[in-house]
Amino acid sequence: MTERVLIIGGGGMLARAFSEELKKRGTAFRSIDVPEIDLRDAASIERAVQKGDTLVLNCAAWTDVDGAEAREAEASAVNGHGVGLLVARCKQVGALLVHYSTDYVFDGNASTPYPVDHPRSPVNAYGRGKLIGEELLEASGAEYLLIRTSWLYAPWGKNFVLTMRGLLASKTEVNVVNDQVGRPTSAQYLAERTLALVQHKARGTFHVTNGGQCSWYELTAAIASHEHSKCKVSPVTSAEFVRPAKRPAYSVFDLSKTDALIGPSLDWHESLFAVLRQL
Repeated sequence: MTERVLIIGGGGMLARAFSEELKKRGTAFRSIDVPEIDLRDAASIERAVQKGDTLVLNCAAWTDVDGAEAREAEASAVNGHGVGLLVARCKQVGALLVHYSTDYVFDGNASTPYPVDHPRSPVNAYGRGKLIGEELLEASGAEYLLIRTSWLYAPWGKNFVLTMRGLLASKTEVNVVNDQVGRPTSAQYLAERTLALVQHKARGTFHVTNGGQCSWYELTAAIASHEHSKCKVSPVTSAEFVRPAKRPAYSVFDLSKTDALIGPSLDWHESLFAVLRQL
């Protein structure tokens, strides 16, 4: 890659995956985070995104889904309006912006995988903020690559896989929701697929996750099996596990557009076990 790369949100799970992948490829990059950049502050964005930058990877986000219910304006300032400020600056300097969105822009009422152009109808504050970001990207007139992903995890950071691995090692029984279905995604795999899309000159909206699908219960059962855990994993309904933010029941993305351009998606089991082996 010959791009001059800027990673925003350098302290996060996906940013670390990009840093490691770019180092492996011998690609130079800068990685920044707050307070060096604040997506709510146009002046800080202007300082951070510099003339000569050609590829900006926006890994920064408000990720507290439940917290967004009580603080929607704050979440939307980062996940929504901040994206508008960032893409305007990228357009000004001629950089491609890669931005990440979520399955939560959809209502979860589907029964077949969501294509990239499916009507959006978020059911929680987090999703509404992410939708604002998508709409501002689309209206910007800039070059962008919008990637929707879901159920992200890595060998580091705070995520479902690491949390459940810890609980499986310390408890005799865990209850896990079995009526929400989606596609788990390794952050390392997401970074690799993103860079492949960039190299193939992809523009517009793409879905990137691992292949296959499962419930949170099935994901936990797979972790337990790999770790030879003796902890009992019991399925429960979402109604038994009430949280402030409503979650979509069905979050499976149609990956055909991505697969046609850069090859078939790797099954979620493969990436999950690779991460667990790293641990």
